[in-house]
Amino acid sequence: MELETERLLLRPWKETDARECYRYAQDPLVGPIAGWQIHPSVEHSRLVIRDVLAVPETYAIVLKETGLPIGSISLHFHSDLAHEDDEAELGYWLGVPYWGRGIMPEAGREVLRHAFEDLKLNRVWCGYYEGNERSKRVQEKLGFKYQWTNEKLFVSQMNEFRKGYANLLTKEDYEKL
Repeated sequence: MELETERLLLRPWKETDARECYRYAQDPLVGPIAGWQIHPSVEHSRLVIRDVLAVPETYAIVLKETGLPIGSISLHFHSDLAHEDDEAELGYWLGVPYWGRGIMPEAGREVLRHAFEDLKLNRVWCGYYEGNERSKRVQEKLGFKYQWTNEKLFVSQMNEFRKGYANLLTKEDYEKL
């Protein structure tokens, strides 16, 4: 399954994307704030692609002008936030050189369209950790509404507790956007 926007192609990850994945996932500004460790090598990125990213509804964010992946966006089912069959959790990350260009809201709008119109979901959840103001802003731009704060959320990949925020976009609210 591929999705497309004006500037982006959202397509499944391939192991051959490992070098580009590593290019951005090795940056300490990317993974840790999203709750995962930096990638120490291209081979590690290849394993993450194979074992984590190469699953249904997880997309490499590819710039049409280069044909190369610059980040990832996904819908997770039966996750920490999405418990019911008619809901999912939106997750994403983007390489630092592409921050501030409207790429993640563009990708997010297309994935949300897909979630509500093609997959017929009723709710999409999204969260962020304290201090990740860019992620908070993306969620606001996409129409998510604050639901609650977890003062002591365990982040297993980082082996630490953080303050986390949960936001929700319902199908009804999506249709009003």
